Amino acid sequence: MFEMLPTVSKGRAPSNFRSNSSFPQYLRRIIKWQQMDIEYTFWQMFHLCTSPKVVYQHTKYHKQTKNQWARDDPAFVVICCLLLIVATSAYCAAYDHNVVHAVFTIFAVLFFHFFLTGIIVATCCWFLTNTYLREEAPNSHAVEQRVEWLYAFDVHCNSFFPMFVMLYVIHYFLSPVLVAHGFIPLLLSNLLFMVAMCYYHYLNFLGYDVLPFLERTTFFLYPIGIIIVLTPILMLSSFNPTRWIMGIYFS
Repeated sequence: MFEMLPTVSKGRAPSNFRSNSSFPQYLRRIIKWQQMDIEYTFWQMFHLCTSPKVVYQHTKYHKQTKNQWARDDPAFVVICCLLLIVATSAYCAAYDHNVVHAVFTIFAVLFFHFFLTGIIVATCCWFLTNTYLREEAPNSHAVEQRVEWLYAFDVHCNSFFPMFVMLYVIHYFLSPVLVAHGFIPLLLSNLLFMVAMCYYHYLNFLGYDVLPFLERTTFFLYPIGIIIVLTPILMLSSFNPTRWIMGIYFS
């Protein structure tokens, strides 16, 4: 008699519980460095720049073993923050001579460029995918699948790292040339920003395309077309993104 009862609600309860409890556990692990898999994190960072599809193939394995798409290891976020602090400190050492302003700049980049932007982008993508891009369940007894907010933030972090390499590391070494006047600095600066932003949105697309319960994920590629169209327009208007950003922080 009990075997005849529906099992859908029983199947959903653990998933919901895991979704609700994973974030506090994730935060607790941030202060436990010895529990972080640093080697795997650097492996992911390297392959995000060279073969990102490999990283998302491993995301499928993580879903099969941990029964969640999001990372349960905050090492990626922690290392991104440390790298951002080091890179911004290098900029401050080269272009800023005020210690108080340098500390403010490091905090602003870490909070606004990474966390605030990541929270906004992840929330928008989380809402969009769960509201408009999920496939209809084939039958009423199937377990409903949803994009976890923490996974959406993971996707942002994955997409952010190669952009960090281009716009914080490579950009730093090229900055003496990029801030100069003339057509060559203007061209190089716009091309560097165009490639970085296009690659960010490409990785964003890969992050959601790997989820089997989403459809029409090519929507996340549309910003690439807008960026490619806008870049020549900005160049014709003599807009140099390097000079603009450096002017904001190191006027």
